[in-house]
Amino acid sequence: MRMRLFTWVSLILLLATDAEAATIIASGNGSGNELNITAIVMFFVFIAITLVITFWAASRTRTRSDFYAAGSSIGGLQNGLAIAGDFMSAATFLGVTALVYSTGMDAMLFVIGGTLGWSVILLLVAERLRNLGQYTFSDVVAFRLERKPVRTMSAIGSLAVAIPYLLAQMVGAGALIQSLFSLPYEYAVVLVGVLMTFYVTFGGMLATTWIQTIKAVLLLTGGTIIGVGVMVMLNFDFGALLSAAVEAHPKGEAIMAPGVMFTDTITIISIGLAFVFGTAGLPHVLMRFFTVPDARQARRSVAYAIGFIGYFQSLIFIIGLGAVVYVSNNPEFQAEGGGLIGGVNMAAVHLSKVIGGDLFLGFISAVAFATILAVVSGLTLSAAAAVSHDLYANVICDGDSDRKTELRISRITTLLIGLSTMALAILLEGENVAVLALIALAIAASVNFPVMFLSMYWSKLTTRGALAGGYAGLATALVLVLLGPTVWVSLLGFDQPVFPYAYPTLFAMLANLIFAFWFSVADKSQRALAEMESFDAQWIQSEIGPVQEKS
Repeated sequence: MRMRLFTWVSLILLLATDAEAATIIASGNGSGNELNITAIVMFFVFIAITLVITFWAASRTRTRSDFYAAGSSIGGLQNGLAIAGDFMSAATFLGVTALVYSTGMDAMLFVIGGTLGWSVILLLVAERLRNLGQYTFSDVVAFRLERKPVRTMSAIGSLAVAIPYLLAQMVGAGALIQSLFSLPYEYAVVLVGVLMTFYVTFGGMLATTWIQTIKAVLLLTGGTIIGVGVMVMLNFDFGALLSAAVEAHPKGEAIMAPGVMFTDTITIISIGLAFVFGTAGLPHVLMRFFTVPDARQARRSVAYAIGFIGYFQSLIFIIGLGAVVYVSNNPEFQAEGGGLIGGVNMAAVHLSKVIGGDLFLGFISAVAFATILAVVSGLTLSAAAAVSHDLYANVICDGDSDRKTELRISRITTLLIGLSTMALAILLEGENVAVLALIALAIAASVNFPVMFLSMYWSKLTTRGALAGGYAGLATALVLVLLGPTVWVSLLGFDQPVFPYAYPTLFAMLANLIFAFWFSVADKSQRALAEMESFDAQWIQSEIGPVQEKS
């Protein structure tokens, strides 16, 4: 009864927040851009729908399984859509499109890499993860290793990925909504933060899943309309699209060859590793495999996700080149000081107006907002699970926690994460937060994935090896990012970086694997021998699943 009352009060407060935002938008006290009434209407319609979904999900979220994994009741098709919705962020839709618009073929590394990583998940991770884990990937890593230190390291890895990634999304969300809806940056950040906190606190994984599913359908629909619209204007002649893009782009034929963005092999390898293995180490993505009832549905989820993501990534290339042809030299979209209005990240949004006018522009603007909300909700839930399930329940309480208290800790953590990220995002207005996303992906590839992969496939991995490898990968990634050009030069103002590469994934992954191997083979303790002997039982369960799932 108290939960229902609290939910209703929160709904009223949220509606009041939305009403205040609407008043500010209507008053024009924002960025000074021309208002798009269609975008504003769709914006509030989407918020209303998601609030109804959250209230419905709150009435069905009673247990830990409901909160963390939607009761493992999601089917393969819907979970595949939700996974695609989780992965296809604003960085994909707007950022990668902007890279194609700016650099041409070099951006194909992001287009292909973003899809290829899911093949690794399908072939190596999905089935075993579902059979061995319960709520988080830490369940898998700690299956046969010493629980407390391994879960602590895994939780630190999860938080080290989720928090910077979440903060980068929040800062980007503030700037994007400010540009799209003429809403002041601070109000935009607070609105996104309040909504994501509400979705996760009350609706848990069930609400998050439905929001991600709806967002994926909207984004796939919008992307398809833009991509098909571009090809219709060119009579479905892809060669004509390439020729027109070369003619319109300032770099000319250079955009059809590699070397515009990347000039060294190490950077290309590191980015490729980050995409392929970093995707398989993102905690908010891995949590989605516990929302399905069994390993078969987990495999189906990834198969569907690969189809949706691969299709959308192919559209991104068409949309980016289409923006070069129809947006880059269009005076309607040029800012007074040069460049696009709102920056290159708005290339896809401007192209939507070329394709469908103000009505379709409003739809795409609302979809961009939905994209942000879906991703930050998944990130917040994974961070909350790392604190409540991994640290509180299994480290502090040694696996014997009260379920209601654990859920309370998770909700309190969600609230604290929401408040802290809102405050930090407001303080970082206008700052270059690309380093945060860089840190997140590097840590996912250098810490989470290697330890999880070795724990599932290498019988000689021991607790000492896992801890040494995980912390070595984390330290290497953080130090090299600090000494690299992104932080050392761009943020701290030094003339030359100590470490010449912006992406440390190659070196940090190697550090993890070398330390994990060395400390494992050198560990001759009785504990290590017992961990190696228990690998066979783990392998069997990873193949056939547990005899009886925990509630």
